[in-house]
Amino acid sequence: MIADSTRLSVLDRSSNRAGTSQPRALRDTVRFARQAEALGYHRFWVSEHHSVPGVAGTAPTVLTAAIAAATDRIRAGTGGVMLPNHRPLVVAEQFGVLESLHPGRIDMGLGRSLAFTGGIRRALGTSKDDAEGFGAQLAELLGYFTGEQDVHPNVHANPADGLRPAPFVLATGSGAETAAEAGLPVVVAPVRGEDEMLRVIGRYRERFRPSAWADRPYVVVSGTVAVADTDARARELLVPEAWAHAQARTRGVFPPLEPPERSDPAGMSPRERERFDEAMRGHIHGTEDTVGAALEGLVSRTGADEVLVTMSTFDREEMLDSYRRLARVAGLTAPAGQ
Repeated sequence: MIADSTRLSVLDRSSNRAGTSQPRALRDTVRFARQAEALGYHRFWVSEHHSVPGVAGTAPTVLTAAIAAATDRIRAGTGGVMLPNHRPLVVAEQFGVLESLHPGRIDMGLGRSLAFTGGIRRALGTSKDDAEGFGAQLAELLGYFTGEQDVHPNVHANPADGLRPAPFVLATGSGAETAAEAGLPVVVAPVRGEDEMLRVIGRYRERFRPSAWADRPYVVVSGTVAVADTDARARELLVPEAWAHAQARTRGVFPPLEPPERSDPAGMSPRERERFDEAMRGHIHGTEDTVGAALEGLVSRTGADEVLVTMSTFDREEMLDSYRRLARVAGLTAPAGQ
């Protein structure tokens, strides 16, 4: 079991399943948020992707509003809003509305990633260089809440002024350094392996400057976790998303998730198989005992304050069962009245 002080949360991308619609995927995400709340998870985040057939989550602040309205206790937010795609004023207004309607429950997860293709970037009015302005965008955005915004004198992001949705920075690129300088919590994933993740976390803690938003470093480690009654079954839960990633890397399109039996490695091209094998590595999966020990080790090595779990598979009932087992591993308790 991981330490009682370590929170456990959920990131859901609103993955689309073969044979179902994207509107259905969004409604399923809201239903899943209610289920996660009943299991005792701390927060529920949604992501931002554009023009991706296999992902329905394109408007995370809108989806966050639906989730917050459908739940009572769990924190709701974004993992994250990609600031290069938006004007800070509009983002501040959106989160100001969210925090006004659901005070004390809104998380403002922010990232610097750009859209996957040039066509999507042009449609969004962005370019490859826009991520370099993330730090300035972040400062402007936070200034609308603190009243210190001076990029546009006499401009106010009503009703954001004076409100405090909880900001987080996703540590892609130089995001962790930006989070440290701004004094914000950071979300880190082992995208380039655990050793690099540990170095990023160490630099973040060394360079952290206390701010009005956080008086100490706060580290959220994000990763894929799958739990089932056997190690083999848990691994099988990872196959649909790994196969979709392989197709995205080889064909340029992340498709809807398919049943694992349709992802036969024997039928993959050498390049697809290489990408598929890459996508299957580095995740925590197995029985409850196996996953419990792995999570305990991860938290011990990273000193994480929180673990943000993401896992999508074709069968939503099997996905929910995995999260149910994980909640049991972590000793989560359902809130009173659930």
